[in-house]
Amino acid sequence: MGAAVGKAAPAKARLDIAENTIFQRNRGIWDAAAACTNERLLDAVDEILDLAEAQPFPAASAAAARLDSALRAAMSLMMDEFMCLRVWNASSHDLRLAVDRLAVGASANAMWQHTFPSTGDRSSSASTVGRASAGSPSSAPGDLVGFLDGEFLDELQLLCPASLLVLHEIAHRVIRAGYTKELVQKFTNSPCDVLDRFLSIFQGECSRRTTEDVIKRWSLATHLVGKALVVMQRQLYTHNSPGAFDALKDEYFLAITKNRILNLLKFADDFTSITSHEKLIYILGMYQALSEAAPGLLLMFTGPHKELVAERSEEILAKLAMSIRSMVASLIAKVRDDVSNTKNIVGVGVHPLTKYAVLCIERLAPHRDTLDLILASGGDDVASLSDLASRVVGSLEEKPVLPCDDDATAAATGSRHHLFHANNANFVLQSCKPLLGDEWAAARESVVERHVAGYAEACWAPVVACLEPAGRKPAAKVVAKFSAAFDRAYESQARCEVRDPALRDALRRAVSDKVVTAYGVYLKTHPKLEKKLRYTAGELGERLSELFEGEAAEHNK
Repeated sequence: MGAAVGKAAPAKARLDIAENTIFQRNRGIWDAAAACTNERLLDAVDEILDLAEAQPFPAASAAAARLDSALRAAMSLMMDEFMCLRVWNASSHDLRLAVDRLAVGASANAMWQHTFPSTGDRSSSASTVGRASAGSPSSAPGDLVGFLDGEFLDELQLLCPASLLVLHEIAHRVIRAGYTKELVQKFTNSPCDVLDRFLSIFQGECSRRTTEDVIKRWSLATHLVGKALVVMQRQLYTHNSPGAFDALKDEYFLAITKNRILNLLKFADDFTSITSHEKLIYILGMYQALSEAAPGLLLMFTGPHKELVAERSEEILAKLAMSIRSMVASLIAKVRDDVSNTKNIVGVGVHPLTKYAVLCIERLAPHRDTLDLILASGGDDVASLSDLASRVVGSLEEKPVLPCDDDATAAATGSRHHLFHANNANFVLQSCKPLLGDEWAAARESVVERHVAGYAEACWAPVVACLEPAGRKPAAKVVAKFSAAFDRAYESQARCEVRDPALRDALRRAVSDKVVTAYGVYLKTHPKLEKKLRYTAGELGERLSELFEGEAAEHNK
């Protein structure tokens, strides 16, 4: 209908035509992409607005009631148009590709540390630093790093420019009719394809995914939603198309943000009751994602809304922190129980439980800053990852080591005890020093040194004692007794293996300093024994330099 013709018609006739157009419509005013406009239907809305402002009918008349009903229908139409409008563009190929790749990457552990193994996983932890960082974002393939950083969002047009013009058209008519409050209420449930696309990373098919997978996806989505909101806000407020919707932008953006952020927080809250240490890495990741995103998310809010989101975020972070501290206690208890249930420790090599403990520390190390903050605020004895490492790896230190046979002497038992603990303490030291720093390493070095000295004393002090006989025993017999004791001690240690070259050298040096030095001094005080010796001091040193090679030394004889 032409506007001029409509204005010239009597008020009742104009209402009949406009009312019929609205109630008999078979499509809306705009399509979702705001590319096409149903001008006839839009004119009908404007006609009703004109009539409502003119008030041509008596207040209590049937025509006035019809006009009021038509106005409500016209505003309902405006609300429907708003809800159907695609304001945010999530259909671009780049965005869909990014979300798909990130979702797959999260599930495939491409951007995450592995969870703790069970104690049945006895894999070696030799490549400490390398493997600890192998699952980090920096090792993600291709341009997945750029996706994870959210940098790709800066290059995308997330706002549909044409839709903003339509928003101005809708807002203009709604404000004119006095229905602003009703439109603002619609904001809460209004679609936002971009944010919903990111939320779909963790929301879809949750029942078919493991807990770990869902947590990883949630953490990733939280990270990306925070970055997307910054870009969306910038594009919404910098777009050059002034109009009636400008007065409602703040409330609109607040509504679409608040609803989704509260859903994110509610989802996280469902995981705060987890206490199994096997989920520690993932709950740490959830805590870290929320704590990093929260400051930026709060910038999106003002007034009571900001207070609500801040309070909810702090509450969930506190609950996650409590859960993490419980998991740490569970981990310590788990290792202690495993040690207690290990009845027999035979041999002197690195124990599988030590490897397990180190592997746990390695996998926690990338989260050290976050974990230290959480533990320090808990008021417990374990206030840092360093404390946790000392507790976990210290569980084996007092475990006695059984001799290889029932006839073993106290010296043999003591030497194996110290050699076992020297091997294990040194393995921990070398594995964790790059992760926990020099201060922690210094304390562990003293443990290694104590067991090295203890080994030399337990195994080789009885040999040296043969050089200090009571009475006036002939020197030749003293040396013969010493040589026999040396041979017995050497044979008992010949198959012991120490794989770390530095520890091997330290043990040889400690034994040599005790045995060769004492033997050399004795020979100097008895020079006439030179032709009656089984070993010279140099030969003793050579034999001791062959110790701790394990079975390889036996095969090379």
